Amino acid sequence: MKHTVVMTGASRGIGRVAAEHILRRSPNTHLLVVARQSAGTRLAAELATGGHTVSHVPADLGSLGSVRRGATEIRDRLDRGDLPPLRGFVGNAGIQYTNALTEGPDGLEATFTVNVLANHLFVRLLQDRFAAPARIVITVSDTHFGDFKHNMGMVPGPAWKSPDALARTGAFPEPDTTSAGRTAYSTSKLAAIYLVHEYARRLPAGIDAVAYNPGFVPGTGLTRNAGPVSRFAMRRILPVMALTPLATSRDAAGRYLADVVLGTTRAPTGSYVDRGRTARSSEESYDERREGELWEAAERFTAA
Repeated sequence: MKHTVVMTGASRGIGRVAAEHILRRSPNTHLLVVARQSAGTRLAAELATGGHTVSHVPADLGSLGSVRRGATEIRDRLDRGDLPPLRGFVGNAGIQYTNALTEGPDGLEATFTVNVLANHLFVRLLQDRFAAPARIVITVSDTHFGDFKHNMGMVPGPAWKSPDALARTGAFPEPDTTSAGRTAYSTSKLAAIYLVHEYARRLPAGIDAVAYNPGFVPGTGLTRNAGPVSRFAMRRILPVMALTPLATSRDAAGRYLADVVLGTTRAPTGSYVDRGRTARSSEESYDERREGELWEAAERFTAA
């Protein structure tokens, strides 16, 4: 039966690979990609080659107003019957800055907005339009463990604070540094896992929520807003690490993501999937008090 899967972050990296796998392996999927206007039009046309059904909705994930407009358009298209039933949402887009001072148009810290609040707003506005069985997949990161085994010393571990502090710029020491920007990133990925646990508790039966960790994937567009030294390292040095057991190739990570979206990887709601298997996330990521506080704050920040 024809169905719709909404996806952010499909234009490059593991998202692009995953989108191609989803379309090839699930011919009944209408893939609705969320991207900025010109990029989305081009992406949809490229993915539609070969007879696949792809459309797009424009949205800037750094602006909650833009996300709201995009989600409302999806709701309207579903209600009109222009889209088949909604069976999936893939929140794959993510960003990392070289500081913790980048503010978006809503007056909120940009990493937290894109990596946490944009996904939450999509989930909440589409929640009553999902047709069970449906699956929500949020791409997270093993940087949330905060240890050398998972981060290889490149990304500081999360530094949890109240959600109201995390949503504002300057939440971490020396906020104008790359270290603070990376801390904002790892902390936002911990927050995303907390919300997946809340979705598992709060969403209606038949709508599953899963956190997906691709592992360390050199050569993605994650640090496209980074400084010249970081960009050079990502382009020239880190791709070499893709040949070692420490890293996941872009193709493998994209395939693993598609496996989660399509249900090839079995994962009950609330699961953390580490590449191709369900696993346990960090001990810190199981904290119901923090999860509840974050849910309440996310509801406030994304209220109309």
